[in-house]
Amino acid sequence: MAFEGLSSKLQEFTRKLKGKARITESDLKEMLREVKLALLEADVNYKIVKEFIATIQEKALGQDVLKSLTPGQQVIKIVKDELVELLGGTESKINFTPNPPTIIMLVGLQGSGKTTTAGKLANLLRKQGKKPLLVACDVYRPAAIKQLQVVGNQLNIPVYANESTKDVVQIAKQAYNTAISKLNDVIILDTAGRLHIDEELMQELKNLKLAVKPHEILLVVDSMTGQDAVNVATTFNENVGIDGVVLTKLDGDTRGGAALSVKKVTGRPIKFAATGEKLSDIEEFHPDRMASRILGMGDVLSIIEKAEESFDVEEAAKLEKQLRKGEFDLNDYLAQLKQIKKMGSFSSILKMIPGMGSKLKDVKVDDKELVRIEAIISSMTDKERRNPKLLNGSRRLRIAAGSGTSVQQINKFMETFEVTQKMMKQMNTDKGMKKMMKNFKGLNPEDFNM
Repeated sequence: MAFEGLSSKLQEFTRKLKGKARITESDLKEMLREVKLALLEADVNYKIVKEFIATIQEKALGQDVLKSLTPGQQVIKIVKDELVELLGGTESKINFTPNPPTIIMLVGLQGSGKTTTAGKLANLLRKQGKKPLLVACDVYRPAAIKQLQVVGNQLNIPVYANESTKDVVQIAKQAYNTAISKLNDVIILDTAGRLHIDEELMQELKNLKLAVKPHEILLVVDSMTGQDAVNVATTFNENVGIDGVVLTKLDGDTRGGAALSVKKVTGRPIKFAATGEKLSDIEEFHPDRMASRILGMGDVLSIIEKAEESFDVEEAAKLEKQLRKGEFDLNDYLAQLKQIKKMGSFSSILKMIPGMGSKLKDVKVDDKELVRIEAIISSMTDKERRNPKLLNGSRRLRIAAGSGTSVQQINKFMETFEVTQKMMKQMNTDKGMKKMMKNFKGLNPEDFNM
């Protein structure tokens, strides 16, 4: 997961600081030395690391922070604020034109994930009420057009392609006319890449930019390439001019150096982050939320947004009705499981909960377990789901054979379900709801930090 190595070390740093009644200048310098090493190990640009540490040290020493009543908390706040600034300061959105269609041109090297990102971005924008058109402008890479068409079919988003010409300017202009006639308000151009930057690639992109005048040029970079990603961003920005960056494979990069360096080096913001293989695994980049995740402070806002986006209103109303009757069966459990799966990997959701990141450091959260549970419940009859007490030995043997699991796994799941069922029924009582609300009202965000 992104920033894993850096996050664990920074969380250790904040744990040392939290609650300290006294911090000396030498204490601070020693701790910041650890932060410096952690950032360098995360593959953050050396010059940026040097400036980052110097700024924190200057602010901590220059405001009598160390002499205050809560020096630890104040230093943590300075670190967080500077981390937010390093990641871009504020969220940067796409600039949609008031006279659609808005043209978004994706550029980048081959293998950075441009084509998949085009589909992910189109999917995200459609959820926001847009009507996108994908355009196949990569006329060189074998099967590039077919790949975009497959992605478009999976998402039910139209793809414009013209395999009879290699003239990408002509293709883009034709796509523009198609978008006007079909009332598409966003055009996403999936351009060609190379294995390395060359003059021919840059010239083609310059020609395309001059001809169609895109409103946004987004550079797609593979975050796992570390400092190379920053070098690529710098070169593309100098030659073509970019408006923002999309970081891909952020889920696979434990270091995160590219994300922490690219804004400072290029002056261009990270606008989106691709966080998984699914076509729904892309999110708008929020510097403040990412800084909170890195420091183990959680990201409750993103959890809420994911839930609002994924949870079915009718299903939620149905569940509420069932709970009011004091009912919660395996059909309800399966429905909730499917809703949770839509939000992304279970481990990534847990890490967004304040204080959970460090606690999960050595815990292996197996997302395949959700698939196994779904298989177990799906192998039951409707009667068994509504009345789990029917599940005797022979029925469990049949379900194990049907779901590719063992009786022991079914027994273990049923124990978990019974606990969940009991908890749900308790929540339904006035006393249970009052207790839950009291717990929520008593929560203090500071209690979760580290």
